Amino acid sequence: MRYVLLAVGDEKPWAEAGPAEREEIYARWGRFEELLTARDAGRGGNELAPSGTATTVRKTGGKAVVTDGPYAEAVEQIGGYVTIEAASMDEAIEFAEACPSEIVEIRPVPDQG
Repeated sequence: MRYVLLAVGDEKPWAEAGPAEREEIYARWGRFEELLTARDAGRGGNELAPSGTATTVRKTGGKAVVTDGPYAEAVEQIGGYVTIEAASMDEAIEFAEACPSEIVEIRPVPDQG
C-alpha cells in the first residue's frame, strides 16, 4: 500500500536556523532517506517552500477567488512530503517514527486500479 507522510512543524525554527543547524537537519533527512532506500520503501518526496509563498484558490458560487498565503493560518504547516510503500499502517507508522519531522501525518493513497 502506498502512503504519503506529511512533515508538519513550526516554520520559525527553520527560518531562524544558521547554516550549521540547517546542515544537521538535512543530514537527519538524508539518514531517513537512506533507511527508506535500504527497505525499498521510498517513492519520492520534496521539501516545500515556506507557507507564506503559497497561493490558495477557493471556489465559491462557481467562481475562483485567488488569495496569497496558505489555506489555514496556523503555527504548524506542512513543510514537505514523502511517498512510501509499506505493507501495512503499522509499517507506515514505523517509518513515520523514524522521520525527522516533529509531527508526521500519514495518509493512505487510494488504489486507482
